[in-house]
Amino acid sequence: MRYSVVHLFFSDPENFITDVLASQLGEIGFESFMTTKEGLDAFIQDSNLDEEAINQVIEDFHFDTSITFTVKNIESKNWNEEWEKYFFEPIVIDNKCVIHSSFHKDFPNLKYDVIIDPKMAFGTGHHETTSLMVSEILKNDFSEKIVLDMGCGTSILAILASMRGAEKVTAMDIDDWCVENSLDNLKLNNINNVEVFLGDASLLHGKVFDVILANINRNILINDMAIYANCLPKNGQLFMSGFYTKDIPTIEKEAEKHGLALQYSKEKNNWAVVKMAKN
Repeated sequence: MRYSVVHLFFSDPENFITDVLASQLGEIGFESFMTTKEGLDAFIQDSNLDEEAINQVIEDFHFDTSITFTVKNIESKNWNEEWEKYFFEPIVIDNKCVIHSSFHKDFPNLKYDVIIDPKMAFGTGHHETTSLMVSEILKNDFSEKIVLDMGCGTSILAILASMRGAEKVTAMDIDDWCVENSLDNLKLNNINNVEVFLGDASLLHGKVFDVILANINRNILINDMAIYANCLPKNGQLFMSGFYTKDIPTIEKEAEKHGLALQYSKEKNNWAVVKMAKN
């Protein structure tokens, strides 16, 4: 799949404006965001790009700032080069895990060392939702667990779950670029107990997992909640992110319909992660 980046320029680039705008753009198909000095970079699959919809979001944006934007196609063969030049720096999470790319030379020596070459798949640990999920994997017991990384992207969560002692991990994504990138990253990390599949939650019927990791977005999580619940045994765990703190009540309400109870939630810059358990 091919992606485009939409560069949005604010006359008054405040952080809260960036968060609100990102939330609204997420509703029209944007998958990942990066704050810039001028405003926001938003990434979307070419097939989902609709400039009229972007203009409508801007027109309905109720803050005292003007917003303009430009669109640029991302050449997949240059993606790693772009990350190396401009975006991707090693990241440390909870002083236990360092995430870096194969081109990095200067990074700390920590217990968990994860190599991620992002290519066209997003998920380097820099976004709040990914770092929140990584933190949960570091804090919870994954020993001998059967794990699902749903919407795996670069498979960073699957890789770390394996490093944390998971017996077997299934990674799944609807994007063939993510599947290809995941396979490359598994080799980089010498991980051999992770299987990667192309597809959506419909492929999960009849499967059983001790732990499900789902970092996607609110609407998909709600739509697939029943499937996730059916894949979990009693006391099975479901970690979800990809939504804002304001969405937690909606997520919890849907989870309760399917026998899932909220254990706790955490937030980072208004992004949330929740831990559910099967009753």
